[in-house]
Amino acid sequence: MAELIVALDVSSKTEVEQTVDRLGDAVSFYKIGLELFSAVGPDVVRAVKNRGKRVFLDLKLHDIPRTVERAVSVGASLGADLMTIHAAGGKAMIQAAKNAALAAGAGAPKILAVTILTSLDQSDLDDLGITRSVAAQVEALGKLACGNGADGIVCSPREVAAMRAALGPHALLVTPGVRPAGADVGDQKRVATPAQAVADGSTHLVVGRPILAAADPCAAARAIAAEMAGASRC
Repeated sequence: MAELIVALDVSSKTEVEQTVDRLGDAVSFYKIGLELFSAVGPDVVRAVKNRGKRVFLDLKLHDIPRTVERAVSVGASLGADLMTIHAAGGKAMIQAAKNAALAAGAGAPKILAVTILTSLDQSDLDDLGITRSVAAQVEALGKLACGNGADGIVCSPREVAAMRAALGPHALLVTPGVRPAGADVGDQKRVATPAQAVADGSTHLVVGRPILAAADPCAAARAIAAEMAGASRC
């Protein structure tokens, strides 16, 4: 069954602790991104893990292989369950990240490769000189990553069905850009509802503002989880 990951779009350790405590058993998996990690540091991962939750450490590592290898080792030592790298870092970097994760042993984090950010569309790829379509670029980077040790990819829900077909049944497909019907899409350009993303093959959905900004965050999280469960049974 697909899992819900709540993005901790807050700016302090105190807010993190309050959010995790407020959501209680409605949520068991949280995303810590670059902004929060930069503001608080490794202690924010420990704060979430100490509350019995799992952590998606989304730092989108992209550097020389040795640097990424060491960064993954640090993330593993903190207890991260999922970590992201950029697929565009190339084969050697992807392999180095996976090797560092495996060296962590039983609690090794799964390595996810970022393909195309969900804030980008075709015009952005044109600006970057990438001649492939968004879909073709996501598939090419996804195959490169998973062919070199990554456990899955991060992609928009619009590419999930194609990537499930391209990468097979075991790849993790983690999708941001998920919004309940009628919700504000914010700065995301390629979005889908939770039910659609799960039906298309997502294994994890990352949701932030629709839960954290809701009048009742617990109810919002449970409603999305219920929608995901219903799609999983279809």
